[in-house]
Amino acid sequence: MFSLTRTDGHLLSTDPARLDLALVHLWLSTDAYWALGRDRETTARAFAGSLSFGVYRPEDDRQVAVARVVTDGATFAWLCDVYVDRAARGHGLGGWMVGAIRDHLDQLGVRRILLTTLDAHQVYARVGFTPLDVPERWMQLDRRVPVTPITGKEQSAVTPLTLEG
Repeated sequence: MFSLTRTDGHLLSTDPARLDLALVHLWLSTDAYWALGRDRETTARAFAGSLSFGVYRPEDDRQVAVARVVTDGATFAWLCDVYVDRAARGHGLGGWMVGAIRDHLDQLGVRRILLTTLDAHQVYARVGFTPLDVPERWMQLDRRVPVTPITGKEQSAVTPLTLEG
């Protein structure tokens, strides 16, 4: 297991026993454009089959962020389900978490990490991510069914971004 403590005491951990899956499911299924309506079982299976990272605040150990990495642990990783609790945003936790994940994967020898984002390009750019230079090489098979948000937010007219490859 991997863990890292930020100077302000926030703890990043890959310990699956620490993940608050009920909270993670709530965040993703109601407030994350890419996972709106995702059922609890799917969330649980996705995290069980991935390298999962949680961030926990120092004062009460409550989870305040999450990310998931689908990887072979050697050559390739897909970073996904990156979410910071709305109340914890604006303090650099997302960038710190993604930078720590990048460094951890680098230590494993993983040299290619992919992700998609609709609105957080600056966060990822600050830790070294760049747009794909040859997107026409990537392809996808997307069988997701569009869902209506249950949060009262309007569903984006933009087609959801997916891994193309």
